Amino acid sequence: MHPLDGLTPPRKYWALAATMLAMAMTVLETTITNVALPSIARDLGVSPAQAVWIVNTYQLAIVVALLPFSSLGEILGYRRVFGAGLTAFTIASAGCAMSQSFTMLISFRVFQGLGAAAVMSVTPALLRFIYSQKQFGRAIGYNALVVATSSAAGPMIGSLILSVASWPWLFAVNLPIGLFILSIGSRMLPETELAKRPFDALSATLSGLTFGLIVVGVDRLLHDFMTALALLAGGAVAGLALVRRELTQATPLLPLDLLRIRQFAFSVGASVCAFSGQTISYISLPFYFQQILGRSQLEMGMLMVPWPLAVAIAAPVAGRLSESVAPSILCSIGAGLVAGGLVVISLLPTSTPNGWIMACMVLCGTGFGMFQTPNNRVMLTAAPRHRSGGAGGLQATARQFGMALGAALVALAFTAASAHGPTTGLVLAAVFLAAASAVSAARPGTRMSR
Repeated sequence: MHPLDGLTPPRKYWALAATMLAMAMTVLETTITNVALPSIARDLGVSPAQAVWIVNTYQLAIVVALLPFSSLGEILGYRRVFGAGLTAFTIASAGCAMSQSFTMLISFRVFQGLGAAAVMSVTPALLRFIYSQKQFGRAIGYNALVVATSSAAGPMIGSLILSVASWPWLFAVNLPIGLFILSIGSRMLPETELAKRPFDALSATLSGLTFGLIVVGVDRLLHDFMTALALLAGGAVAGLALVRRELTQATPLLPLDLLRIRQFAFSVGASVCAFSGQTISYISLPFYFQQILGRSQLEMGMLMVPWPLAVAIAAPVAGRLSESVAPSILCSIGAGLVAGGLVVISLLPTSTPNGWIMACMVLCGTGFGMFQTPNNRVMLTAAPRHRSGGAGGLQATARQFGMALGAALVALAFTAASAHGPTTGLVLAAVFLAAASAVSAARPGTRMSR
């Protein structure tokens, strides 16, 4: 098989199913636990600010490991890294489901995040070998749609599971799905040519330190200011050392060459802002609906449903619109709609009918769908074809770093504002979405080609 030819049916469709199911499961895991945080906090005897780290540890593990696993995929083979990551993710999911303490749950979430990082880092590259060069744009669209709908659908699916089962089942449901994907992937995913170079362990370490120290430093700002400053300074020093090292590498772990492409760089910045805002809102909304507006667990789940449903409808429509309308316009309007919707929700009185709240959630979901699909397509198509692996790795890193940063910031908001933490979180989320709108508006406008 020539790499430009892709796989032939039906193997192509089985391979696509394996990669998209794995992406959906790992992306879902970033938000599916949000609606369960209040009940997990009660069951394990921790504060809301501590419970946020159930989300944050998963996202932090992913963002630390994405770029190293992307490089390992080129060296060891994308299929091998994909299988190893999915195996680790599935085993860790079982551990999360059986956890009897907060420490045990956090530990398994770290391993779950590392497995997810391996899957996310190599999926865009695998798509290059599953689909032909001519059809690669179609594969990018599928991947963008899965990421958009999965990240938004997490709270809805979590609410549905919690309506019939306890929170450990949020993790247990991954077991049969993971085993099914492994059975398909081991036979259907393509073998790829291996890169003949050693793994750059120093760059991988510097990358992990950069992202990890910054996120943890943000979280510690109100708890131990001097320690937080030291962590942030350490992250900045590690980042500077990483950039200086990567500038001398023939095949850099951090694809700095892609950031010289203005459309790509602006899209990365907008993605970090948007996913920070989305994560802050997804964590804050369950607490806001229950603690501020006085809604029940069932009502809270119902109120979370419209957002992902609206994303599922708006994302493919926005993808098609981006072929004739500048993505910068769609992304700017979309992120602005989310920001406006969150501000309105934060100002609603407790007597507001649920129907009006759901209408605001529809507005937010529609806006995020309008933003994410065009933004993802710009990132993956602005890069040259031979740099698709690096583009996919940096796209996932921007998304997950935004989510990890958002989770750290919402923990900071909950600690600082105490009883007003959920409302503060929504306002903070609106600020980040407004920033995403502004960055998108400033991005050079291009029309997407078919």
